[in-house]
Amino acid sequence: MTLTEKLLARASGKASVQAGDNIWVNADVLMTHDVCGPGTIGVFKREFGKTAKVWDKQKIVIIPDHYIFTADSKSNRNVDILRDFANEQGLPYFYDVIDDPKGHWVFDAVKGNMKKQYGSRYAGVCHAALPAKGHTRPGEVLFGTDSHTCMAGAFNQFATGIGNTDAGFVMGTGKLLIKVPETMRFRLEGKLQPGVMAKDIILHCIGEIGFDGATYRAMQFDGEGAKTLSMDDRMTIANMAIEAGGKNGIFEFDSRTAEYVDARVKLNGTKANYTPVEADKNQKFVSELIVDLSQLEPTVACHPDPGQRKKAKEMNQKLDRAYVGSCTGGKTSDFIEFARILRGKKVVIDTFGVPATPEIIRDLQTTYWGNETIWDVMVNAGVQMTENAGCAACLGGPVDTFGRINKSGINCISATNRNFPGRMGDKESKVFLASPATVAASALTGKVTDPREFVGK
Repeated sequence: MTLTEKLLARASGKASVQAGDNIWVNADVLMTHDVCGPGTIGVFKREFGKTAKVWDKQKIVIIPDHYIFTADSKSNRNVDILRDFANEQGLPYFYDVIDDPKGHWVFDAVKGNMKKQYGSRYAGVCHAALPAKGHTRPGEVLFGTDSHTCMAGAFNQFATGIGNTDAGFVMGTGKLLIKVPETMRFRLEGKLQPGVMAKDIILHCIGEIGFDGATYRAMQFDGEGAKTLSMDDRMTIANMAIEAGGKNGIFEFDSRTAEYVDARVKLNGTKANYTPVEADKNQKFVSELIVDLSQLEPTVACHPDPGQRKKAKEMNQKLDRAYVGSCTGGKTSDFIEFARILRGKKVVIDTFGVPATPEIIRDLQTTYWGNETIWDVMVNAGVQMTENAGCAACLGGPVDTFGRINKSGINCISATNRNFPGRMGDKESKVFLASPATVAASALTGKVTDPREFVGK
């Protein structure tokens, strides 16, 4: 069996499963957020009763993160709905925007988007917060009401996005009926060269198979090259499995996985025991693709979908805006590579930076390069950095969302994960997906630029 089949067999209590089997799977964690949480709660109460209790309050994680830092009253109300439900159910893992359990969330538009507007429990973008808070454990099943839940596959999990109806059912029963997906293998060999990042790996893979090439399939990333990748790298790659239509992305377990997970569960006091899965030697794949990391070059996914791959060096695309952030491109290592190229220089187009979690903001504001923090390097280069960690303009949002594209005809290069028309705001704008390094180089020139032009300079 493949990694995904092995994991689903365990979760269903079966000795073995194969692609195409329909099985009942036991969930280890259910995650929801402010966009889908109210709907999931509504389904749960409608089907199980207004006074029903969730199946296991220790296994439900609620993370408001999407439409948070906006004056839109309905978006603010969604957070209050989550808080009321968490209080009613006694849920320990509700990462509220405010500290008052009986309060109401109201964004202060006068204070604005740049300065911190959240309390001590706020966790930031759900997909980055889940591992940071110790909720991603090897060998487990994670369901989330967000398509990029597959990012947790970096931790040797079966992690996938589900809709509100399915989530409401899981909330009441802890189970879900799943069809076992076929597995596509991506064998990574070699090592990335300077100026090339994990984002380039997944954009290359999606370019090879198309944005629907992995529809309802597992994308398994393994090989000697995979072992060279950091956990941040693996998260970037697994996150965008859904951009190829994948059911999930998954990596093998190794010492790097253990080191990260063990530290996080200890820090946060979450469940510490877990049992990874290892693939069988005779595992069967529907397809195999060998990727030599040493041969990859900075890659860009062009409008209007993630499968429109081009090499950055072959493009001469004029840009109006640059954006670094989200679960895919807003991690500490992403900003380090972004800042490395910007250091001592000035951007020539509007450039926005949105860290994924409050912890990442602290990393950037307390880590020094010479006399400057990494945060200062970016601000001094002209980047508009917000202290309000969250999804921000990655998925558009209300018109006052930080970094949102509100003007028609804007060309934006972004380290986010999706570029369908209207994704970051205006439907007539164009979004070009790239690594943080490529975004930085492009922000310095005003056109799509290969970051290797700046590496080592």
